[in-house]
This record gives sequence, C-alpha cells and structure tokens, in this order.
Amino acid sequence: MLPISKRGEQMPPSPIRKLVPYAEAAKKRGTKVFHLNIGQPDIETPAAILDAVRNADIKVLEYSHSAGNESYRRKLTQYYKKVGIDVNYDQILITTGGSEAIMFGFFTCFNPGDEVIIPEPFYANYNGFACAAGVNVVPITSHIENSFALPDIEEFEKVITAKTKAIIICSPNNPTGYLYSKEEMLKLKDVCVKHNLYLFSDEAYREFCYDGDYVSALHIEGLEQHVVLMDTISKRYSACGARLGALVTKNKAVYDAAMKFAQARLSPPGLAQIMGEAAVDLPDAYFDAPKAEYLSRRNLLVKRLNAMPGVFCPNPGGAFYAMAKLPIDDSDRFCQWLLESFSHNGQTIMLAPATGFYGTAGLGKNEVRLAYVLNLDALDKAMDCLEEALKVYPGKTN
Repeated sequence: MLPISKRGEQMPPSPIRKLVPYAEAAKKRGTKVFHLNIGQPDIETPAAILDAVRNADIKVLEYSHSAGNESYRRKLTQYYKKVGIDVNYDQILITTGGSEAIMFGFFTCFNPGDEVIIPEPFYANYNGFACAAGVNVVPITSHIENSFALPDIEEFEKVITAKTKAIIICSPNNPTGYLYSKEEMLKLKDVCVKHNLYLFSDEAYREFCYDGDYVSALHIEGLEQHVVLMDTISKRYSACGARLGALVTKNKAVYDAAMKFAQARLSPPGLAQIMGEAAVDLPDAYFDAPKAEYLSRRNLLVKRLNAMPGVFCPNPGGAFYAMAKLPIDDSDRFCQWLLESFSHNGQTIMLAPATGFYGTAGLGKNEVRLAYVLNLDALDKAMDCLEEALKVYPGKTN
C-alpha cells in the first residue's frame, strides 16, 4: 500500500463531524435527529444578500484580486467602524471562510516547531490547522465551574518558552460561549507585549453578546502590531455555505506575507463577495431579531439542562454554544450511543463530545457541547430526548 504523510496520519478528526455516519444510519432507520452538534443556524439567510447575487449583472465570473475585491474591502471598513474597529481596506484580506484566515495566519506567523497557547476548551479546528502548519498547541485549562473564564495570567507565564509565538482566543467563545471582558483582554495585552507574542483573535460571533460588551483585540490600544484578527460572515448572517471570511491586521509585514499565500490560492469566492457587500448595507437593526432569538434559545437550553439531575451548564455570555457537564462515564461513548441505541418518541439528539475541544488528554470526558441553533420547539424536544436518555444510559455515573 502506498504510504500517506505523517501530517495526514496526525491530522485529528473533527469532533463535530465524526459522528455523522451514526446520525445518517439513525435517519435511515426512521429516527429524527436533532442536530445540536454543529453551529449551523436555522435562522434564514437575509433575502437581500441572496438577491444581490441573483440580480448581479455578470457576463464572466472572473477571479477577484487575491486580497478580495477592493469594493468589498472598502465596504467592510464601514462595517468595522460600526463595531469600533478602525482599519483601512488594505489591512483586510478576504479569505475562503474564517478557516482560511486561520490557516493563512498560522502559515504566516509560525515556523514548524513553534508553540501557540490556547485556553481550553477551544475550537477544535485550531488543532487541525496547527497540525497542518507543524505547530504545537499548548493548552491552558479553563474550568466549567467558573464558566470557562480566562485562566490566571500566571498559568500563561508558566508555559511560555523561546518557542512560544502566539496566544489564540475566541470571543464570544466557541465552544463555551464565554465572553472575555475588557479586563481580561488587557491582561492578555500585557503578556503579549511583555513576551513579544501575536494575539490571534477569532471574532466570528461578535454580534451575539448577551451578558456584557464585545471587546475586540483591535479595541486595545498598544496591541495593534500584535493582533491577527480572524473573521467570517458565516454565523453573523447565517451564511455558512458562502465560505467568506477575512484576516484583518495592522501589522504590514504579516499582511504582506499572508498576501503571498492568498496569491497562491488565487482568489476568494466571487459570488460570496457580492453577498458580503450587500450584507454591509443591511440596516443596523437587522441583528436585533436573531440576537433576541438566540437569547431565548440560550435561556431555554440552560434552564432545561440545569433542571436535569446531575447536569450543570453555566450561562454562556455570547455566541450560540453551551458546554454542559453530564452524569456520564464517557462523552464520546454517550454521543455515539444516542445515535446508535437510543430514541424517544422516534427522536434522538446529536451532540459534540467535549473531548475534542480539549488539548489535554483525559479532559472533557463528562462534558458535551450543545449548539442552540434550532428553533425553540425543536430545542425543547431535543432537551426531552436528552433528559430521557440520561435516565437509561448504561454508563450513567450517579
């Protein structure tokens, strides 16, 4: 047999998608599956941005500039100004989803063997991009008991070495929903400036903050040259399939190097950029309805979870994810069992085992991530399934 690469062997599977075959099998058996495993909102994509593509007068769908259409980048400066970020169009590089922004940032700022510190649990695909770039992830554990707040800065200082090049954060956070405060962001600034580190800031969920104010890494004065901001329209406008993101930085050396990777992949999606331009023109009030809907869903989810015996779920401050501790022996086994061996009224629930969001082996065994991306009725029925499942799961711990 022909060998595959070490990189291919080491590439971690997605904890969010690895159970898909079991969900497909359950559906073939006639079981309805409530998908709370993945951040795919059921909020309708705004008609105006879809119409912009339908009505575009295109004779030839050409390559765009490798950094993205200038018209879109200029439009985005207006969007960023509204959220308190002052950037020029030539500090924005349009990417194929937020994923490519992460990848370009890793390839640009890190050498193989470098280390990046990430508070865990963290977005699982950081592991995948780190593997592809030959970078080592150094996790710093945050804890469900205090809602996954930023660990003490002393914990960061303990693991910083000559190989440490960056800290990566996501706020509001995926998978925990935690929203970093300005005080926490200032602490991160201090450690990044002191040790000359990049701060990679994933801000995909900035519109959905419920219990506090959104604080961007680019709001922090004196940190400008350290920040690589990663962004996407996927969750903001419920447009995951558009695959349109952005890398934003005021560090010209980073931008210029990232541009070379952008040139190598030619250009970001053309039709999606038409959508993106139209999205900037949506009224400011557009976000009121989806934000209120997610807040209602969060409140229902957290209330239902914490009413179940042995379950604890902190109240997430933003995004549309929650982490819950369950009375189970093994979250991977439990999530598979839900799809293979359980149904309630012909229905079951698909969750993401938390083990895949931790970098430290053994953590997350009794935790799951839930994405509250379904309407209130579906979410309530999904919680009925979970409540009944916990009563009969063979590996229940109390």
